[in-house]
Amino acid sequence: MEYRRFGRTELSMPVFSCGGMRCQYKWQDVHPNEVPPDNQANLEATVERALELGINHIETARGYGSSEMQLGRILPRLPRDKMIVQTKVAPHEDPKVFLDTFNRSMDHLKLEHVDLLSLHGINNQKLLGWSLRKGGCLEMARKIQREGRARFIGFSTHASPNEILAAVNTGEFDYVNLHWYFVNDLNWSAVEAARRLDMGVFIISPNDKGGKLYEPPPKLVELCAPLSPMQFNNLYCLARPEVHTLSLGAARPTDFDEHIAALEHYPNAAEVMAPIEKRLRAEMRQTLGEDWCANWFKGIPNYDQLPGRVNVLEILRLWTYAKAFGITGWAKMRYNLLGQAEHWFPGANASVPDSDELKRALAQSPFAARLPDILREAHELFYDKPAKRPSQS
Repeated sequence: MEYRRFGRTELSMPVFSCGGMRCQYKWQDVHPNEVPPDNQANLEATVERALELGINHIETARGYGSSEMQLGRILPRLPRDKMIVQTKVAPHEDPKVFLDTFNRSMDHLKLEHVDLLSLHGINNQKLLGWSLRKGGCLEMARKIQREGRARFIGFSTHASPNEILAAVNTGEFDYVNLHWYFVNDLNWSAVEAARRLDMGVFIISPNDKGGKLYEPPPKLVELCAPLSPMQFNNLYCLARPEVHTLSLGAARPTDFDEHIAALEHYPNAAEVMAPIEKRLRAEMRQTLGEDWCANWFKGIPNYDQLPGRVNVLEILRLWTYAKAFGITGWAKMRYNLLGQAEHWFPGANASVPDSDELKRALAQSPFAARLPDILREAHELFYDKPAKRPSQS
């Protein structure tokens, strides 16, 4: 395993983290007796395999159903001083609710403290306001920190780029969990801002939200050779010193293997991934045109400033990478969450691309004349039926 300094926390963070989202039994709280023995055994084997590999950052959340409770069966048996444990608690209008939820997390985890406590899902200005206001959730988190029950305080986010940047620039947090990888460069300014403030940077879901890279289409496999698409994405992220760790949402012990193999190239990550990135960028230009690739995101207002709250920026991102590389399954997965996942994936889909009001709102785009046709095509390609996040099911 390789390690990086996690910003001003000074923690030595493994470049891969063990996310606790995918090997839990259910997305809802259950009685411990309901957990099947084979499921618990698999979770424990996954954690033990992670630690064998040097992946000593175990990351979970109160919103991950039975994950904390199941981890609480194994973490107390393991050397605490050799692990970095993170959990995440959603901000709330009432900071006492935040505190009660954190206490429930600790009861489940059966630990005296967590190393990293995230305000989970600062995805809009309201949630940021609940966190930052006097007597709010951040103040409560700092009280928890003074009590020794959390060492460092950060936040996780699925917000739009400008909202993430605003939260980072408050300077109030020690680290950030955010999305950034090859198919989502839009958050790079927030990563750079975090680096300037010496914050730790944790990349959320580079393998699933980053393109469903565990199910890559043949075109993407060919373009990424001799690496796999997941390995390329690993090196693409880790070639940047601003990035400190990538979350691996392992569902079984063997899910780490492909990523560990990529570390063979860690010492010269930039050189190894550069020719692959060049091929991928060339394919995008050939498929979509150089002008589109350089400018597709410009002049697009945030979804909350558009009629019908159509998340045009996100839809164009999905369309751009799906058209270039054939990752249509990933685009469908994301597209059908629009309007269904509350603030976790906000905005509406493009079911009404020809609205005159929407056309006027997009007039500053260099591709304003093309956008209705692109939005219509995206809806035809990706729309299946409204979907829910697993935690909502």
